[in-house]
Amino acid sequence: MLTYLILTTRQILMEAVILGVFTGYVMIAAAKAHRRIVGAFALAGVGGSIAVAVIRNTTSMIDTAILNGWIYVIGLIAYVLFLIFTIKKPSDHGFLSFLPWIFAGVLYVTILVYALPDVWAYPYHVLQEETTMISTDFLLAMIGMTAGLILAAAAFLGAMKCTRRLPFSAAGLLLKLELTIHAAMRLANLFSVLFQKKIVKSNHTMFTYTVYVKNHSDWFLFLAVLLAAAAALGLWIASMNQKEKWANPAQHRQIRAKWRRTRRWASTMILCSVLVIVNLTWFEKLNATDVTLSPVEEVSAVDEDNVYVSFDLVNDGHLHRFAYETENGVQIRFIVIQKPGGNAYGIGLDACDVCGETGYYEKNGQVVCNLCDVVMNISTIGFKGGCNPIVIPYEVNNGQIIVPISGLLEYEREFK
Repeated sequence: MLTYLILTTRQILMEAVILGVFTGYVMIAAAKAHRRIVGAFALAGVGGSIAVAVIRNTTSMIDTAILNGWIYVIGLIAYVLFLIFTIKKPSDHGFLSFLPWIFAGVLYVTILVYALPDVWAYPYHVLQEETTMISTDFLLAMIGMTAGLILAAAAFLGAMKCTRRLPFSAAGLLLKLELTIHAAMRLANLFSVLFQKKIVKSNHTMFTYTVYVKNHSDWFLFLAVLLAAAAALGLWIASMNQKEKWANPAQHRQIRAKWRRTRRWASTMILCSVLVIVNLTWFEKLNATDVTLSPVEEVSAVDEDNVYVSFDLVNDGHLHRFAYETENGVQIRFIVIQKPGGNAYGIGLDACDVCGETGYYEKNGQVVCNLCDVVMNISTIGFKGGCNPIVIPYEVNNGQIIVPISGLLEYEREFK
């Protein structure tokens, strides 16, 4: 249960808070027609996230790294354009008045299509291991996921309600800070995709930035949540010192009720912030399990061009881990498992686009990601997408799996 609570929290809490602040800002800054545009984009983003989750987990049509790369690029462009068009308060009239909200809508779509597909896929991944929904493990996993979604929904509502009650300038500043934190993370993710796909040549500055952001991703999440919590705390304090003038007792009661609601939503946001931090620190420590990866096995042979693995080493239906050591002393690991039916093999790096080189292990006849506990569909290992192992070139000939060394060297950086 804790595993899926933690996974859901880490996957969508930052996005929930940012979208909450964003929605609150839209409600106080945009005209009714503009709010409808943003709402339509948001619905499209939810629908798109469901479509991506289904396609990515049932087919090999989507290369997750490439898809995410486009999401990062489009999102960063929309972020910059939105900032440019909201330097001053957006106009409510004329054709140009729609542009900021179109860019806002595009940002909504990129955030939702990036964050939600993994969450929608959690029941599917659990069923890969449990095979039935009528099981304690499946029920506990879904309770954890549901608790994470409830926490995210509460954080979204708390951030939205508090932002709506802020002065316009303060709401705009809070939104820009939240979006900047989000953009900083997505820029690092974009660099990672560009390095991995050999689209750009890495340099020290870009690589150092990417590694730092990835290694401190929780701190960025905490910062985004605590910024919203700080705004909520400011509102809570302000609500205790309000001296609004009132003309009659009925108006006085309305003012008091307004600030009571403000305190409730501010308290909700602060409580959610505490729960997020507890989730990703104490709960994660309680849930931590040390999984020892199986040792690297000896390959059948290695020559100047290829690594050879005999069928005899891997025809038992279990996960096998092999490696090639480069001239730099880097051990590039790859896995092989015989697929159900015994006519094919799942082959890929002992690393994935999403979780890096943390590796995979076998549990109850299933292949599991060591970082996020997601269960792989053995039949799809060797295909692109999701948390599947990174695909590497290979061929099968004369009772051996032949893996080109050049194909492995492309991913040397993944294992440094």
